[in-house]
Amino acid sequence: MKGSYVLLIKLNENITIHIGKLGKIYFCKGFYVYIGSALNSLESRLNRHLRKNKNIHWHIDYFLNAAKIIDIYYNENLVKDECVIANNFEKKLLNINDFGSSDCKCKSHLFYGNFKDIISIIKKLKMNKYRFDENT
Repeated sequence: MKGSYVLLIKLNENITIHIGKLGKIYFCKGFYVYIGSALNSLESRLNRHLRKNKNIHWHIDYFLNAAKIIDIYYNENLVKDECVIANNFEKKLLNINDFGSSDCKCKSHLFYGNFKDIISIIKKLKMNKYRFDENT
């Protein structure tokens, strides 16, 4: 399976995290969404995000050391449409500047906002819920 995905993430405390070349960023506790794509194997990419022990490679890897994925949504697609998805979140949520978007022109691929707003956008996008073991 190939496509794009949205990680719904909960951060339980206010925290400053060093995010690679972006440097130190202060994050408020609450709900975040991260948008990505996987045109080789969506399952492999999602399982990587869920793993606790992994090499730190992407901005999201730094963030997930302090936060927890609580839900995952996806769209099957053969083309990269993560920027279209990110644009929908950018209209209603706060973006974390330059996070996860170094290979495109988006302001960000990580957004912070109200849980209800996040779910509303996901429903509007008609994304599928990805089933995973929450104890991973």
